[in-house]
Amino acid sequence: MALSQEQAGVLQFRCLAIEPRWPIIVAVVVVVLLLAVLPSRVRVFPAWVPWLTAIVLIVPMAALALNTATGALLRIERIVTAVFLMIAGFGIIAALKTLISAMVRRSSEVTGLHLLTSSIAVWATTVLLFSVAYWRIDRGGPEARANHANRKPDWLFPQENAGENVPPDWRPTFVDYLFLAFCTATAFSPTDAQPLTARGKLLMMLESTISLVTIVVVASRAINILGS
Repeated sequence: MALSQEQAGVLQFRCLAIEPRWPIIVAVVVVVLLLAVLPSRVRVFPAWVPWLTAIVLIVPMAALALNTATGALLRIERIVTAVFLMIAGFGIIAALKTLISAMVRRSSEVTGLHLLTSSIAVWATTVLLFSVAYWRIDRGGPEARANHANRKPDWLFPQENAGENVPPDWRPTFVDYLFLAFCTATAFSPTDAQPLTARGKLLMMLESTISLVTIVVVASRAINILGS
């Protein structure tokens, strides 16, 4: 008996392999916590905005973890993830702008300790935020990777050329993208994974720039103030 297009689509989503979402949920919660610890004078949004966005993002992820995957849930998750990344990314850039402005004006409201703690929070948030972005876009997304869809990779990982030293069905998971984001923010350049697409290179350039400004300008100034 032939299936209609709609029935075939439902069957496809029921049989779809779903990558575990708990690492991303943990990363999102940590991002919101880090944004929340920033001083109120540094924050752009009210404290409840990141929390609300995170809850809206976690709900479809939790539903996917309960094996209730549907096309609608996957689309909602994709849209909300993009919104969350944009809000948190704007918050990071605005926080850096505020910190640098306070440094230039030599504002007494922002002490060396404030600069140091804020720079650590901004740097850690940057790493987690870009790791989620890399996880979301590479090779068509987590479900495309989990189901071995033949999508063009944005990054080439060393495991893909390791031959018999890795499982034949190896695929990158969130930990690989977290390591990629950490190395990019630390070394300001590609380390083990090589970018293959323009969007991959642009994202790494943006992350390196934010990390460079955070470490070289803000954190170093904070250490200089505390040491004097």
